[in-house]
Amino acid sequence: MADISARKRIWGWFFFDWASQPYHTLLVTFIFGPFFAAVAGDYYLSQGQEAEQAKASAQAIWAWNMGLAGLIIGIGAPVMGALADTAGRRRPWIVAFSIMYVVGAAGLWFIAGDGSNRFLILGLFSLGFIGAEYALIFINSQLPELGTDEEIGEISGSGFAFGYFGGLLSLILVLVFFAEMSGGKTIIGLAPGFGLLDGEQMEGTRATGPITALWYLIFMIPYFRWVHEPLSNKVRGTISDALGSLQRSLGNLKHRRSLLNFLISSMLYRDALNGIYAFGGIYAYNVLDWSVPQVGIFGIIGATSAAGMSWIGGKVDKRVGPKPVIIGAVWILILVSFTLINMSREAVFGFALSDESLVPDTLMMLAGVMIGGMGGVVQASSRSLMVRHSDPKSPTESFGLYGLSGRATAFIAPILIGIATTMTGSARLGVSPVIFLFLLGLILLRWVDPKGDSKTWENAS
Repeated sequence: MADISARKRIWGWFFFDWASQPYHTLLVTFIFGPFFAAVAGDYYLSQGQEAEQAKASAQAIWAWNMGLAGLIIGIGAPVMGALADTAGRRRPWIVAFSIMYVVGAAGLWFIAGDGSNRFLILGLFSLGFIGAEYALIFINSQLPELGTDEEIGEISGSGFAFGYFGGLLSLILVLVFFAEMSGGKTIIGLAPGFGLLDGEQMEGTRATGPITALWYLIFMIPYFRWVHEPLSNKVRGTISDALGSLQRSLGNLKHRRSLLNFLISSMLYRDALNGIYAFGGIYAYNVLDWSVPQVGIFGIIGATSAAGMSWIGGKVDKRVGPKPVIIGAVWILILVSFTLINMSREAVFGFALSDESLVPDTLMMLAGVMIGGMGGVVQASSRSLMVRHSDPKSPTESFGLYGLSGRATAFIAPILIGIATTMTGSARLGVSPVIFLFLLGLILLRWVDPKGDSKTWENAS
């Protein structure tokens, strides 16, 4: 471990973001999510539903599945973070959750074109998604070890930027060589998979799952080679030890108003952000009638913006601190969300459009820039602000609480979207609950100390 430089260790840590980002870019948002919506929508259409209702039903089952996955993550995240701290080991947990990631992603290849196994596919998707989110808790907990308090904001932002570049590159490769357009060819007219896959059976798009799994396996190698954890003299912890440690941490929250408000605030605005991520591509498919490759181009724009703005956000974070950065980014996301629910193919904010108008498409692309960019900034600066509130003696447990705040109610945005979609029968109006969640998060952020309160851990103990 002594021959691994601090710089190389930081780069190794960056590679987790590079390796894992395609699950969110390719599967959650821009390729598989809209593809699943198309398959499920066709299934419900074949069952006699009207076109709009079939689209709403497809969005609703995606929403309920994301909500259930979020509930599982929220329940387990803080317990496992505490267990890892009591044992002093993180790598075994990262390996275990990586296996879940790979198995879940690879299994998406088996989606049936008629939608008959849609619930099996949703289960596999959730397996990989849960693995990705659990692994991220342990990765985040290593951030305090990579630099000083003044450096971690920039490191966090650079990590997100590097990860988004990975997602962007994977998205471009999939669009150019795999994902089919209506004619069974890729966006530049190639046969999918270098001619080895059947475009009529959508095998190129189905291959997105295995590609995501293979990408992760390859690019996690630098992480495992360069990011070593120090040897620990701790005895193997038990679940009882972990629960006791977690109970103490939760009990200490009553002494830490800033941390408590930050956890609840970030829980709400990150939940809203994840709602936009989970339904942005599906929204474009259902509301604007975009094809999966068109949604992919939207993803390229969003991922490029996310990479660039995350890097810039890290620089700003270093200069002014994370809290002002978060506030500005969330306000922009609120304006974007308000625009989306007031936009359709027929009208924008009540102003009628011609059938040939490109205004909705242009606005959606601009929304992609802001969603990707501000989403990356919010996540990076939130991670930076959490470090300022973390217990240096048990950072994994601290980030377990952060994971709890991000996932304990991660089912709320998808479920609210599912309810709104079902009640209105509209995929467009269904995403409106995210605005309410963003606003609540901003209100609670007022009582968060921008410098954090990690110095109070010893007093609280």
